[in-house]
Amino acid sequence: MSKFLVAGFWLLVNAAVSAQDARQIVTESQNRSRAKSERYEGTLEMVGSSNKVNLKRWTYQRIGSFGESKSILRFTAPTELKGLALLIVNHPDRSSDQWMWTPAIERERRIALQDRSTRFFGTDFSFEDLEERDIALFDYKILGEEAIDNAPCWKIESKPKESKSSQYTSSVLWIRKDNFVTAQVENLSNSPGAKLVRRIHYSDLEKVDNIWTPRTVEVFDAARNSHTLLKIEKLQYNAPMRDEDFTLEALRRGSS
Repeated sequence: MSKFLVAGFWLLVNAAVSAQDARQIVTESQNRSRAKSERYEGTLEMVGSSNKVNLKRWTYQRIGSFGESKSILRFTAPTELKGLALLIVNHPDRSSDQWMWTPAIERERRIALQDRSTRFFGTDFSFEDLEERDIALFDYKILGEEAIDNAPCWKIESKPKESKSSQYTSSVLWIRKDNFVTAQVENLSNSPGAKLVRRIHYSDLEKVDNIWTPRTVEVFDAARNSHTLLKIEKLQYNAPMRDEDFTLEALRRGSS
């Protein structure tokens, strides 16, 4: 075998090992944050390109494991948004189902896949950003190592498989080496080139019920040059919850 064939063979082997290692790192990151349920109260500060600040609050509840979980997010302030809610049902083999409840008209509507890239009610989160990333729906590759907030991280590329509908053609994940917490995500689009769409930065780590959890999440929307700062308060893991509280009926009932 020539030295060129040998070199090519080892490049292929190293690429396969790198992809497997990347998937193992992401899997370990999810495993360390597993909980039967989660709830918190969130304060959101939206800052536009003109530096105008808007404040919102929501509550968040989630039940189930990654890829098969259900969650309800409900605004509690300001008054004009109070009661507006989003139900997300995640699936291990495809994109989530989402329904939004608008109390002013007492009606829910299904969020179509083509609408998942739109902003969620004045925040810099899109509807897609609010669903969970199931590992099986993405391919991974290690790009290298880089520190975020002075913490050494693995830098990993994530690309959605054909079965996963996404506004992003790829994402870059920074996962901390010390505790496997995701420190940052950059979501990219190839229109044209690898263009930044959103950056999500996680900070203020605290160990809650033996799970390292970011208490601050900052989302930057590159096109709008705006960002949303989410502060997580009154966080609880593994609190008793019922499946029947994560249905369309529960979505409507919670606003009454």
